[in-house]
Amino acid sequence: MARILIVDDSPSQLLGIKRIVEKLGHEALTAEDGAAGVEAAKRELPDLILMDVVMPNLNGFQATRTISKEETTKHIPIILVTTKDQDTDKVWGLRQGARDYVVKPIKEEELVKALKTHLPA
Repeated sequence: MARILIVDDSPSQLLGIKRIVEKLGHEALTAEDGAAGVEAAKRELPDLILMDVVMPNLNGFQATRTISKEETTKHIPIILVTTKDQDTDKVWGLRQGARDYVVKPIKEEELVKALKTHLPA
């Protein structure tokens, strides 16, 4: 069982993603914006982070960059989960340190595949 941090400012998205994560038998931690996500990542050191992009305070690109450069959190794989579906968004997200990119609306099988690919064995 892995500990997965879900960072999203939409309560309905947070709940939907949490349901998928818990259905797979993992523990879901949540944060409501990028700044809270960075703090939770440092405090909880989850096995993986699912990060929205469009959020108040600190957006997902900024939060991903911060987490992936921080010595204590840079090992944590981050998957961006966002409505931003342009190729340039994906390239930019991966350049910020994300390991994968899943577009909303989420297809459960796509999220499950990304989790299996990036969770430590």
